[in-house]
Amino acid sequence: MTVTIAPAAPQDVAQLRQLYFDVYGHGYPVALGSDPEEMRRLIADPHTHWLTARHEGAGHLAGSVAVQTDPGSRIGKLVGLAVHPEQRGGGLAGRLTAEVCGDAFATGALDSIYATVRVVTPGPQQVFARNGFQALGLLPNAVEVAGCESLALFARHADGVLALREGVDQVPGSLLPLLEAARQSTGLEYGHPRALDVPALPAGQTAPVTAPMELITARGFVRRRFLELFPDPGERFFPLHVPNAVLTPPDGAFEAYADLDPVAASCSLVAVHPSPAAVTGALEPLMAAVTRAGADYVETLLPLSDTAGLGAFLAAGFIPSAVYPAMRRIGDRFHDYVVLSRTSRQIDFRTTAVSGPLQPYLLAYLTAWTSTYLPLPEVAP
Repeated sequence: MTVTIAPAAPQDVAQLRQLYFDVYGHGYPVALGSDPEEMRRLIADPHTHWLTARHEGAGHLAGSVAVQTDPGSRIGKLVGLAVHPEQRGGGLAGRLTAEVCGDAFATGALDSIYATVRVVTPGPQQVFARNGFQALGLLPNAVEVAGCESLALFARHADGVLALREGVDQVPGSLLPLLEAARQSTGLEYGHPRALDVPALPAGQTAPVTAPMELITARGFVRRRFLELFPDPGERFFPLHVPNAVLTPPDGAFEAYADLDPVAASCSLVAVHPSPAAVTGALEPLMAAVTRAGADYVETLLPLSDTAGLGAFLAAGFIPSAVYPAMRRIGDRFHDYVVLSRTSRQIDFRTTAVSGPLQPYLLAYLTAWTSTYLPLPEVAP
Protein backbone atom coordinates (compact mmCIF):
# COMPACT_ATOMS: atom_id res chain seq x y z
CA MET A 1 0.00 0.00 0.00
CA THR A 2 1.09 3.59 -0.63
CA VAL A 3 2.37 5.50 2.39
CA THR A 4 1.47 9.18 2.60
CA ILE A 5 3.55 11.50 4.79
CA ALA A 6 1.85 14.73 5.83
CA PRO A 7 1.89 17.28 8.66
CA ALA A 8 0.06 16.22 11.80
CA ALA A 9 -3.38 17.75 12.33
CA PRO A 10 -5.50 18.15 15.48
CA GLN A 11 -7.82 15.36 14.33
CA ASP A 12 -4.84 12.97 14.37
CA VAL A 13 -4.35 13.18 18.16
CA ALA A 14 -6.39 10.09 19.04
CA GLN A 15 -4.61 7.93 16.45
CA LEU A 16 -1.22 9.36 17.47
CA ARG A 17 -1.85 8.36 21.08
CA GLN A 18 -2.81 4.89 19.90
CA LEU A 19 0.36 4.66 17.80
CA TYR A 20 2.61 5.49 20.76
CA PHE A 21 0.70 3.04 22.93
CA ASP A 22 1.13 0.30 20.29
CA VAL A 23 4.87 1.02 20.19
CA TYR A 24 5.63 1.67 23.87
CA GLY A 25 2.64 0.44 25.85
CA HIS A 26 2.00 2.52 28.96
CA GLY A 27 5.70 3.29 29.36
CA TYR A 28 6.11 6.30 27.03
CA PRO A 29 7.34 9.14 29.29
CA VAL A 30 6.94 12.04 26.81
CA ALA A 31 3.87 14.28 26.74
CA LEU A 32 4.16 14.49 22.95
CA GLY A 33 2.75 10.98 22.69
CA SER A 34 0.53 10.75 25.75
CA ASP A 35 -1.00 14.12 26.73
CA PRO A 36 -3.79 15.20 24.31
CA GLU A 37 -3.66 18.85 25.36
CA GLU A 38 0.10 19.07 24.91
CA MET A 39 -0.13 17.24 21.59
CA ARG A 40 -2.66 19.72 20.23
CA ARG A 41 -0.47 22.59 21.44
CA LEU A 42 2.57 21.19 19.66
CA ILE A 43 0.68 20.57 16.43
CA ALA A 44 -0.29 24.26 16.41
CA ASP A 45 3.16 25.46 17.56
CA PRO A 46 5.07 27.22 14.73
CA HIS A 47 8.35 25.95 16.23
CA THR A 48 7.32 22.28 15.99
CA HIS A 49 7.25 20.42 12.67
CA TRP A 50 5.30 17.17 13.16
CA LEU A 51 4.85 14.60 10.40
CA THR A 52 2.66 11.51 10.26
CA ALA A 53 2.75 8.53 7.92
CA ARG A 54 -0.42 6.75 6.89
CA HIS A 55 -1.16 3.76 4.68
CA GLU A 56 -4.10 4.46 2.43
CA GLY A 57 -7.11 2.59 3.69
CA ALA A 58 -5.48 1.59 7.00
CA GLY A 59 -7.32 2.27 10.22
CA HIS A 60 -4.25 3.43 12.12
CA LEU A 61 -1.21 5.62 11.60
CA ALA A 62 1.91 3.91 10.31
CA GLY A 63 4.42 6.35 11.83
CA SER A 64 5.17 9.70 13.41
CA VAL A 65 8.10 12.05 13.99
CA ALA A 66 8.62 15.68 15.00
CA VAL A 67 11.37 18.29 15.18
CA GLN A 68 11.02 20.87 17.93
CA THR A 69 13.14 23.97 17.42
CA ASP A 70 14.62 26.56 19.74
CA PRO A 71 14.83 29.67 17.54
CA GLY A 72 17.15 31.52 19.92
CA SER A 73 19.79 28.80 19.82
CA ARG A 74 19.21 27.65 16.20
CA ILE A 75 18.99 24.05 17.45
CA GLY A 76 16.30 21.46 16.83
CA LYS A 77 15.50 18.20 18.57
CA LEU A 78 14.06 15.22 16.72
CA VAL A 79 11.51 13.55 18.99
CA GLY A 80 8.77 10.97 18.87
CA LEU A 81 10.07 8.82 16.02
CA ALA A 82 7.76 5.81 16.04
CA VAL A 83 6.74 3.21 13.46
CA HIS A 84 3.81 0.89 14.05
CA PRO A 85 4.98 -2.67 14.81
CA GLU A 86 3.17 -3.96 11.71
CA GLN A 87 5.08 -1.55 9.44
CA ARG A 88 8.65 -2.12 10.61
CA GLY A 89 11.38 -3.31 8.30
CA GLY A 90 10.24 -1.34 5.26
CA GLY A 91 12.41 1.75 5.71
CA LEU A 92 9.63 4.00 6.97
CA ALA A 93 11.63 5.22 9.99
CA GLY A 94 14.43 6.35 7.71
CA ARG A 95 12.03 8.04 5.33
CA LEU A 96 10.31 9.94 8.15
CA THR A 97 13.69 11.02 9.55
CA ALA A 98 14.93 12.20 6.17
CA GLU A 99 11.80 14.21 5.41
CA VAL A 100 11.44 15.92 8.78
CA CYS A 101 15.15 16.87 8.85
CA GLY A 102 15.11 18.03 5.24
CA ASP A 103 12.14 20.28 5.98
CA ALA A 104 13.75 21.66 9.15
CA PHE A 105 17.12 22.48 7.57
CA ALA A 106 15.47 23.93 4.46
CA THR A 107 14.21 26.87 6.51
CA GLY A 108 17.79 28.05 7.10
CA ALA A 109 16.92 28.64 10.76
CA LEU A 110 18.84 25.68 12.23
CA ASP A 111 22.53 24.93 12.65
CA SER A 112 22.01 21.43 14.05
CA ILE A 113 19.41 18.86 15.05
CA TYR A 114 19.98 16.37 17.83
CA ALA A 115 18.21 13.27 19.06
CA THR A 116 18.44 10.96 22.05
CA VAL A 117 18.23 7.43 20.70
CA ARG A 118 17.26 4.19 22.43
CA VAL A 119 19.95 1.53 22.51
CA VAL A 120 17.88 -1.53 23.38
CA THR A 121 18.21 -2.53 19.71
CA PRO A 122 20.64 -1.38 16.98
CA GLY A 123 17.86 -0.38 14.57
CA PRO A 124 17.27 3.22 15.75
CA GLN A 125 21.02 3.92 15.76
CA GLN A 126 21.28 2.74 12.16
CA VAL A 127 18.36 4.91 11.08
CA PHE A 128 20.06 8.03 12.36
CA ALA A 129 23.51 7.11 11.06
CA ARG A 130 22.06 6.59 7.55
CA ASN A 131 20.49 10.05 7.73
CA GLY A 132 23.69 11.98 8.40
CA PHE A 133 23.64 11.96 12.20
CA GLN A 134 26.87 11.38 14.12
CA ALA A 135 27.12 9.59 17.46
CA LEU A 136 28.17 12.04 20.19
CA GLY A 137 27.99 10.01 23.38
CA LEU A 138 26.20 7.63 25.71
CA LEU A 139 23.79 8.61 28.52
CA PRO A 140 23.47 5.65 30.95
CA ASN A 141 20.17 5.26 32.84
CA ALA A 142 18.86 8.42 31.20
CA VAL A 143 15.15 7.62 31.08
CA GLU A 144 12.40 5.43 32.47
CA VAL A 145 10.65 3.66 29.57
CA ALA A 146 8.98 0.52 30.92
CA GLY A 147 12.19 0.14 32.89
CA CYS A 148 15.42 2.08 33.18
CA GLU A 149 17.09 2.63 29.79
CA SER A 150 20.26 4.21 28.50
CA LEU A 151 20.20 6.57 25.53
CA ALA A 152 22.69 7.66 22.89
CA LEU A 153 23.14 11.25 21.76
CA PHE A 154 23.23 11.82 17.99
CA ALA A 155 23.35 15.09 16.03
CA ARG A 156 23.36 16.30 12.44
CA HIS A 157 24.74 19.69 11.41
CA ALA A 158 23.89 22.07 8.61
CA ASP A 159 26.43 22.36 5.80
CA GLY A 160 29.56 24.33 6.74
CA VAL A 161 28.86 24.56 10.47
CA LEU A 162 31.50 22.10 11.67
CA ALA A 163 34.22 23.96 9.75
CA LEU A 164 33.67 27.02 11.97
CA ARG A 165 34.30 25.42 15.36
CA GLU A 166 36.28 27.33 17.98
CA GLY A 167 39.07 25.31 19.60
CA VAL A 168 40.08 25.14 23.26
CA ASP A 169 43.62 24.96 24.61
CA GLN A 170 42.97 23.38 28.02
CA VAL A 171 40.39 21.04 29.59
CA PRO A 172 40.12 19.02 32.81
CA GLY A 173 42.24 15.91 32.33
CA SER A 174 39.32 13.51 32.84
CA LEU A 175 37.69 14.84 29.65
CA LEU A 176 40.50 13.61 27.41
CA PRO A 177 39.13 10.04 26.97
CA LEU A 178 35.78 11.48 25.84
CA LEU A 179 37.44 13.78 23.31
CA GLU A 180 39.48 10.89 21.95
CA ALA A 181 36.32 8.80 21.67
CA ALA A 182 34.65 11.62 19.74
CA ARG A 183 37.61 11.83 17.37
CA GLN A 184 37.47 8.09 16.72
CA SER A 185 33.70 8.08 16.18
CA THR A 186 33.17 11.27 14.16
CA GLY A 187 36.58 12.01 12.66
CA LEU A 188 36.44 15.54 14.08
CA GLU A 189 39.62 16.93 15.58
CA TYR A 190 39.75 18.47 19.05
CA GLY A 191 43.38 19.56 18.84
CA HIS A 192 45.69 18.74 21.70
CA PRO A 193 44.31 20.63 24.71
CA ARG A 194 46.43 20.74 27.83
CA ALA A 195 45.09 18.60 30.69
CA LEU A 196 44.32 20.57 33.85
CA ASP A 197 44.05 19.35 37.44
CA VAL A 198 40.93 21.04 38.78
CA PRO A 199 40.66 21.39 42.60
CA ALA A 200 37.78 19.56 44.25
CA LEU A 201 36.88 22.65 46.33
CA PRO A 202 37.17 26.36 45.49
CA ALA A 203 39.84 28.49 47.13
CA GLY A 204 38.98 29.21 50.74
CA GLN A 205 36.47 26.35 51.13
CA THR A 206 37.81 23.67 53.43
CA ALA A 207 34.88 21.23 53.54
CA PRO A 208 31.95 20.20 51.34
CA VAL A 209 28.50 21.66 51.99
CA THR A 210 26.32 19.26 53.98
CA ALA A 211 23.22 21.36 54.72
CA PRO A 212 20.05 19.92 53.11
CA MET A 213 19.04 21.60 49.87
CA GLU A 214 15.72 23.43 49.58
CA LEU A 215 13.66 22.46 46.52
CA ILE A 216 11.01 24.85 45.17
CA THR A 217 8.68 23.50 42.47
CA ALA A 218 6.27 26.42 42.05
CA ARG A 219 6.46 26.51 38.23
CA GLY A 220 5.35 30.10 37.69
CA PHE A 221 7.62 31.50 40.40
CA VAL A 222 10.59 29.48 39.18
CA ARG A 223 10.10 30.71 35.63
CA ARG A 224 9.83 34.38 36.69
CA ARG A 225 12.83 34.16 39.00
CA PHE A 226 14.88 32.40 36.32
CA LEU A 227 14.23 35.16 33.79
CA GLU A 228 15.03 37.83 36.38
CA LEU A 229 18.42 36.30 37.16
CA PHE A 230 19.21 35.42 33.53
CA PRO A 231 17.74 38.22 31.40
CA ASP A 232 20.32 37.60 28.67
CA PRO A 233 19.39 34.50 26.61
CA GLY A 234 23.09 33.80 26.20
CA GLU A 235 23.39 33.19 29.94
CA ARG A 236 20.70 30.50 30.00
CA PHE A 237 21.87 28.28 27.16
CA PHE A 238 20.24 24.87 27.48
CA PRO A 239 18.17 24.44 24.30
CA LEU A 240 14.62 23.11 24.58
CA HIS A 241 14.72 22.89 28.38
CA VAL A 242 12.69 25.18 30.64
CA PRO A 243 13.28 24.99 34.40
CA ASN A 244 10.37 24.03 36.62
CA ALA A 245 12.29 23.77 39.91
CA VAL A 246 15.02 25.61 41.79
CA LEU A 247 17.40 24.20 44.40
CA THR A 248 19.20 26.39 46.88
CA PRO A 249 21.05 25.98 50.19
CA PRO A 250 19.55 27.63 53.27
CA ASP A 251 22.02 30.53 53.06
CA GLY A 252 21.06 31.25 49.42
CA ALA A 253 24.68 31.03 48.25
CA PHE A 254 23.50 29.83 44.84
CA GLU A 255 20.34 28.93 42.95
CA ALA A 256 20.37 25.88 40.68
CA TYR A 257 17.56 25.82 38.11
CA ALA A 258 16.36 22.40 36.96
CA ASP A 259 14.02 20.79 34.46
CA LEU A 260 12.73 18.02 36.71
CA ASP A 261 10.73 15.16 35.21
CA PRO A 262 9.72 12.51 37.79
CA VAL A 263 7.78 10.54 35.14
CA ALA A 264 10.98 9.94 33.15
CA ALA A 265 12.99 9.82 36.43
CA SER A 266 15.37 12.42 35.01
CA CYS A 267 16.55 15.95 35.72
CA SER A 268 18.47 18.51 33.69
CA LEU A 269 20.36 21.21 35.59
CA VAL A 270 19.74 24.13 33.27
CA ALA A 271 21.67 26.96 34.92
CA VAL A 272 23.28 28.00 38.19
CA HIS A 273 23.37 31.53 39.60
CA PRO A 274 25.84 33.16 39.99
CA SER A 275 27.85 30.56 37.99
CA PRO A 276 28.13 26.77 37.53
CA ALA A 277 31.24 26.76 39.70
CA ALA A 278 29.15 28.08 42.62
CA VAL A 279 27.87 24.55 43.29
CA THR A 280 31.38 23.26 43.93
CA GLY A 281 31.29 21.24 47.14
CA ALA A 282 27.48 21.36 47.34
CA LEU A 283 26.41 18.84 44.71
CA GLU A 284 25.97 15.92 47.14
CA PRO A 285 23.03 17.50 49.03
CA LEU A 286 21.70 18.80 45.72
CA MET A 287 21.74 15.27 44.28
CA ALA A 288 20.03 13.97 47.42
CA ALA A 289 17.21 16.50 47.00
CA VAL A 290 16.75 15.66 43.32
CA THR A 291 16.69 11.93 44.08
CA ARG A 292 14.01 12.43 46.74
CA ALA A 293 11.98 14.28 44.10
CA GLY A 294 11.99 11.19 41.87
CA ALA A 295 14.95 11.69 39.50
CA ASP A 296 17.54 8.91 39.36
CA TYR A 297 19.42 10.52 36.46
CA VAL A 298 20.82 14.06 36.43
CA GLU A 299 22.64 15.80 33.60
CA THR A 300 24.06 19.22 32.90
CA LEU A 301 25.45 20.99 29.83
CA LEU A 302 28.57 23.16 29.94
CA PRO A 303 30.94 24.75 27.42
CA LEU A 304 34.06 22.72 26.75
CA SER A 305 35.97 25.90 27.61
CA ASP A 306 34.43 26.27 31.11
CA THR A 307 37.10 24.47 33.11
CA ALA A 308 35.86 25.76 36.49
CA GLY A 309 32.26 24.67 35.89
CA LEU A 310 33.31 21.32 34.47
CA GLY A 311 35.64 20.78 37.43
CA ALA A 312 32.83 21.41 39.92
CA PHE A 313 30.66 18.67 38.47
CA LEU A 314 33.50 16.24 37.84
CA ALA A 315 34.57 16.56 41.47
CA ALA A 316 31.04 15.59 42.53
CA GLY A 317 31.00 12.33 40.61
CA PHE A 318 29.48 13.50 37.33
CA ILE A 319 30.82 11.57 34.34
CA PRO A 320 31.63 13.20 30.97
CA SER A 321 29.10 11.40 28.79
CA ALA A 322 28.89 13.22 25.45
CA VAL A 323 30.46 16.09 23.56
CA TYR A 324 28.32 18.17 21.17
CA PRO A 325 30.55 19.88 18.56
CA ALA A 326 29.56 23.30 17.22
CA MET A 327 26.52 23.40 19.47
CA ARG A 328 26.37 27.13 20.07
CA ARG A 329 26.87 29.97 17.61
CA ILE A 330 28.56 33.08 19.00
CA GLY A 331 29.22 35.62 16.29
CA ASP A 332 30.58 33.75 13.30
CA ARG A 333 32.09 30.87 15.28
CA PHE A 334 30.67 27.74 16.92
CA HIS A 335 31.51 26.40 20.36
CA ASP A 336 31.58 22.81 21.64
CA TYR A 337 29.62 21.71 24.73
CA VAL A 338 29.92 18.75 27.09
CA VAL A 339 27.12 16.70 28.65
CA LEU A 340 27.96 15.44 32.14
CA SER A 341 25.68 12.97 33.88
CA ARG A 342 25.26 11.14 37.14
CA THR A 343 22.93 8.29 38.02
CA SER A 344 21.95 6.89 41.40
CA ARG A 345 20.99 3.51 39.92
CA GLN A 346 23.28 0.63 39.16
CA ILE A 347 24.33 0.75 35.51
CA ASP A 348 23.74 -2.41 33.51
CA PHE A 349 25.00 -2.39 29.93
CA ARG A 350 24.04 -6.01 29.30
CA THR A 351 20.73 -4.96 27.74
CA THR A 352 22.25 -2.36 25.38
CA ALA A 353 23.07 -2.86 21.71
CA VAL A 354 25.96 -0.44 21.20
CA SER A 355 26.78 0.05 17.51
CA GLY A 356 30.28 0.68 16.15
CA PRO A 357 30.12 4.51 16.31
CA LEU A 358 29.10 4.29 19.99
CA GLN A 359 31.76 1.79 21.07
CA PRO A 360 34.47 4.43 21.75
CA TYR A 361 32.05 6.34 23.97
CA LEU A 362 31.19 3.23 25.96
CA LEU A 363 34.88 2.61 26.62
CA ALA A 364 35.45 6.27 27.53
CA TYR A 365 32.50 6.23 29.92
CA LEU A 366 33.71 3.07 31.60
CA THR A 367 37.20 4.57 31.96
CA ALA A 368 35.82 7.76 33.53
CA TRP A 369 33.39 5.89 35.79
CA THR A 370 36.09 3.53 37.01
CA SER A 371 38.55 6.32 37.79
CA THR A 372 35.81 8.21 39.66
CA TYR A 373 34.18 5.44 41.65
CA LEU A 374 36.78 2.65 41.71
CA PRO A 375 40.13 4.35 42.37
CA LEU A 376 43.05 1.98 42.57
CA PRO A 377 44.13 1.41 46.19
CA GLU A 378 47.51 2.65 47.21
CA VAL A 379 50.01 -0.12 47.64
CA ALA A 380 52.77 0.37 50.17
CA PRO A 381 56.29 -0.25 48.80
